[in-house]
Amino acid sequence: MVVVLNGKEVNVTEGMTILTLLESKDVSPQVVVVERNGDIVPGENFGTTSLNDGDHLEVLRFVGGG
Repeated sequence: MVVVLNGKEVNVTEGMTILTLLESKDVSPQVVVVERNGDIVPGENFGTTSLNDGDHLEVLRFVGGG
């Protein structure tokens, strides 16, 4: 199955959640915001939100500075 992650097609396994996708990319779920098909997914739902073929995901990292 294929999802679009930050504009690039990525093959994922059936039943993969947002959390398992983030972990597979070595991305800490505590420092990102995820938008799925135009809607923000609350961080507490990353582990229960299954991905579907064709989903569009934007993963945004928090950046500090000054």
